[in-house]
Amino acid sequence: MAQVKVYYDREGNTLTVWFGDPANEYIAEETGEEIVLMKDREGKVIGFEKLNFAAQATDAVRVAFETVAA
Repeated sequence: MAQVKVYYDREGNTLTVWFGDPANEYIAEETGEEIVLMKDREGKVIGFEKLNFAAQATDAVRVAFETVAA
């Protein structure tokens, strides 16, 4: 079963999403749109970070998942 990890840093205003093992991060590439792509040694994207992410005033950040047929 695949696992997705989502981290919200309220102080740093970042939202980080991992769909690969963070330990496999080899390089981070900025897209120029306040998005950073984390890649493994093969260049496969294993996560991303949204910079300057501003959550709503509530204490919780809600995440919804939906699966689609391939």
